[in-house]
Amino acid sequence: MEHKKVSVLGVTFDNKTKEAFLKELMARINHTKKSFVVTANPEIVMYARKDPNYMSLIKEADYVIADGIGIIKGSKMLGTPIVERVAGYDLMLALLEEANQQGSRVYLLGAKEDVLQSTVAKVKKLYPSINLVGSRNGYFDFSDSSVIEAVQATQPDIVFVAIGYPKQEQWIHQYMKTASKGLLMGVGGSFDVLSGKSKRAPKIFIKLNIEWLYRLIKQPFRIKRMMALPRFLREVKNEKKQVSKH
Repeated sequence: MEHKKVSVLGVTFDNKTKEAFLKELMARINHTKKSFVVTANPEIVMYARKDPNYMSLIKEADYVIADGIGIIKGSKMLGTPIVERVAGYDLMLALLEEANQQGSRVYLLGAKEDVLQSTVAKVKKLYPSINLVGSRNGYFDFSDSSVIEAVQATQPDIVFVAIGYPKQEQWIHQYMKTASKGLLMGVGGSFDVLSGKSKRAPKIFIKLNIEWLYRLIKQPFRIKRMMALPRFLREVKNEKKQVSKH
């Protein structure tokens, strides 16, 4: 069943389950179609509202995925509920699983060198049939087009970009201009979790959709970033008022 797209504070989300995303994305890879995937949480939406360039870049993505319970809550408040939250990390693991079954060509870009090396080792161990065509840490000059050329030269089917927003989306956007194929997805701090450097919240936190709380307990310095959520929900409330006026 095809769900209509859902707009939350100007960002248009694809309204699909994780299974539906996975099926579509793998079909696109198999047909060598280019795919730019953004996994957007409230922080990203709030940033896009402030930065018109970033907003227009997100509008060019092939898929915008609701990564964050705040987005799901916001969509319900607006009366256009999104079917489920699809965590970028979970979608990345599902894509790695599929890539392993198909022997797809995967490139890992981002994170610190030690984290990257641990991630490479983990991918080789958990997904031995993946053709890992290359990797590079996230510390390079983003205006250096030779990095894009080097990645494209490996002919990857999938590139996971773990540089954090907005840089990862900006880099993917540049890459797509000259790429002939490939699925590119910004995955933020996912390599930290996959490599085991930082732990993901226990299952009960994930199930109750309070992963953010676990992260805050573990990293109190995140409080400033976390404030994006209440601000986001306030803006959704305001948007709802505007809509009901018209």
